[in-house]
Amino acid sequence: MVTDISNASRLDAELSRENMKNIDIKTKNILLQIIAVLFLFLITQSIFAHGMSETEKQTILQGGNLQYLKIGATHMLTGYDHLLFVFGIVFFLTTFMDVVKTITAFTIGHSITLITATLMGVTVNYFLIDAVIALSVCYIGYENIGGFRKFFEKSPNLIWAVFIFGLIHGLGLSTRLQQLPLGEEGIVLRILSFNLGIELGQIAALCLMVALLYKWRHTQSFLKITAVSNNGLIYAGVFLFLMQMHGYSHAVYPDEFGFPEDNHFHIHEKMVAPSTPLRGSEYRTLPEQGSLFSNDL
Repeated sequence: MVTDISNASRLDAELSRENMKNIDIKTKNILLQIIAVLFLFLITQSIFAHGMSETEKQTILQGGNLQYLKIGATHMLTGYDHLLFVFGIVFFLTTFMDVVKTITAFTIGHSITLITATLMGVTVNYFLIDAVIALSVCYIGYENIGGFRKFFEKSPNLIWAVFIFGLIHGLGLSTRLQQLPLGEEGIVLRILSFNLGIELGQIAALCLMVALLYKWRHTQSFLKITAVSNNGLIYAGVFLFLMQMHGYSHAVYPDEFGFPEDNHFHIHEKMVAPSTPLRGSEYRTLPEQGSLFSNDL
């Protein structure tokens, strides 16, 4: 009788281990598929990060503050480097107040540089600033796997790190905003509208992330693939960094590549403003015959 019970217990234990093994295999396969889809998306869309279409440019010329708000929200929701960073921030935050404090630090950081840099006309090379933003994704992924604790007694303060990276993200956002015609009158309201759109887009994405992570934490797979997920953030950051440096190389050293410059360009290059003293005049073109637009903006 005792022997039968013992055998039954061993059989149950073996079946349990086998089931867990099958779950692990299925989970890893699903994760690999997700990563593959993500990288395919990044490959096909990477040159369009933060890009704004010609239609949006014309709309912003004719629209009011609501157009700046809309483009700000769209910009955040399609800026996957920002989204990956935010996802890494909240990955291990389990309480509402922790999420609020950390995201507030990021929001204050990028709002400071977005507003002040735009008002002062401070810009940086968009490829290089996006490359640094990509490194911030690597940082948060490395932080989440405990990488810094291997070399230091404790990890850098998360709130301060997020705030500093927020300043960098804001400088990238400001560089994009300054490629739009802002005009001289009402410029502060346009900047604030764009910034508000950024925050609304961030809140929308954040709500979805927190909800998904909340459900995921209550599954057996969460702890098992935590390292894989955050290593995925690191790899995605490296990939985005290389893509931005690739774009920078083409913009600065076009003659070093074996094909005509006219046949190879990035969305950022299409957004480059010609040297002109007037903000927004990059979109002034001589009207073609029958054109609906004139030089008077």
